[in-house]
Amino acid sequence: MQNHTLRDGTSIPPLGLGTYPLSNAESEVAVSEAIVRGYRLIDTAVNYGNEVGVGKGVLRSGVDRQEIFVQSKLPGRDHGHDSAFRSLEGTLKRMGLDYLDAYLIHWPNPSQGLYLETWKALIQMQEQGLVRTIGVSNFLPEHIDLLVKETGVTPTINQIELHPYSQKREWASYNRQKAILTQCWSPLGRKTRLLKDPSLAEIAQNIGRTPAQVILRWEVQKAHLPLPKSAHTRRMEENLDVFSWELTQEQMSTIDDLEAGLGRGFDPATHEEM
Repeated sequence: MQNHTLRDGTSIPPLGLGTYPLSNAESEVAVSEAIVRGYRLIDTAVNYGNEVGVGKGVLRSGVDRQEIFVQSKLPGRDHGHDSAFRSLEGTLKRMGLDYLDAYLIHWPNPSQGLYLETWKALIQMQEQGLVRTIGVSNFLPEHIDLLVKETGVTPTINQIELHPYSQKREWASYNRQKAILTQCWSPLGRKTRLLKDPSLAEIAQNIGRTPAQVILRWEVQKAHLPLPKSAHTRRMEENLDVFSWELTQEQMSTIDDLEAGLGRGFDPATHEEM
């Protein structure tokens, strides 16, 4: 696996373990098992309710903390300068960590009008060494444009729902043009029939891989960073085994044609996540 280099120079692994909707107990086991199997990026959020378990899993793995990239997300109810600092303090305490590798604003919550103030707080957190790199999640281009205009600091990451049935091409293109890494939540199309898609099944059969591996490889070849969730060790291993082979351009095009606009239905322009 070759790490991505973020726009601020931070190195980040090219695939990570998602942890939603695992409980604390499930997360502790899943995270430690994933790290033992080679995962070095772990994703969580305050609103996943499993930061305690994720932190315990990181420590339980026995791998040096500095080798593991841990990221979490600030919830909407903690938008604002002082609230953001209190939220990060709570996250670090729950996880038993001294710093985060990445800290993201989970949703812009535009009707609150506080995401710019929150972003300024994240800039200060990075300057103080509490977080190594800062980014956003579910931010539309207009939200990011405001952050950059007012602070001069561009997020290094934008985590969005992205999979073959919901490819967000214009959104992902904007991220790429701004040198913002697109991370994919629900990379395997949770609550869709993506894993049963006949086109993916045919590609998988032809190359001796699973449909999940085909999807993740498609995302990796797009230079996105997928965050598949699994509590099963065999699937963890399969999901990580997407770097020693490639899809052909014809296979990539076939998957490109699967765009169906089938997302989870959350519109960042109006959605309020608290």
